[in-house]
Amino acid sequence: MRPVLILQHDRTQRPGQLLQHLTQAGIDTEIIMPDHGDTVPWNANDYSGIVLLGSNRSVNEPLDWIADERSLVRRALEAEVPMLGHCFGGQMLASALGARVERNGFANIGWSRLRVTPDGLPLMQSQEVMAFNWHYETFQIPARARRLLYGTHCLNKGFAIGPHLAFQCHFEVDESIVRDWCQQSATELAQAKGPAVQSPALILSDLSHRVSELHRIARRVYSEWTSRLPGPVSRRAVAVSWQ
Repeated sequence: MRPVLILQHDRTQRPGQLLQHLTQAGIDTEIIMPDHGDTVPWNANDYSGIVLLGSNRSVNEPLDWIADERSLVRRALEAEVPMLGHCFGGQMLASALGARVERNGFANIGWSRLRVTPDGLPLMQSQEVMAFNWHYETFQIPARARRLLYGTHCLNKGFAIGPHLAFQCHFEVDESIVRDWCQQSATELAQAKGPAVQSPALILSDLSHRVSELHRIARRVYSEWTSRLPGPVSRRAVAVSWQ
């Protein structure tokens, strides 16, 4: 089975729970950091799947590595290589599919419960799910994609199309990642305003319980996504409805 390519865009925005899931499933991974000088691969077919993680950058910025990454995503779409995007990664997938990525009405930073659409119920198995958020921009839902999740202060929190999943939130974070983000972004958090921005104290409160709840959802999402990879792990995890 070919490896899963993980595009990581910041040293603190690690694959966390996702990498643990892939490792436990016996799936090899290759991690590259395009914004730190790593070359974005050309051939999407070298990989069984592609993961796009978060970034402090915008997909709309005119940077070479962003253009290269978007080109890879478009080739992966043509080749039907399954992709999974979190936050910036979800925006990149939406952008490659022709949807707009734009400023959200409110900054979303911290924990929230997202509501699940009828299309998302077979995957999430719940009317609401816990999510961790850290974003200022959001994607529009691409043509022919199906919205899976929506929030109070951001309408489009997830979509599915073919074998691809995109989320405007983070299921991959663990306790150490959340702590690192709060520490690294202390000035940003002090300056951020709005009804969907939480303080570091609130973000870190009851952290173990919140991360445990988050990971229950993450396991469902990642099990479904890996079931779509070509090779021995391919099997139906749940009866999803977006195909």
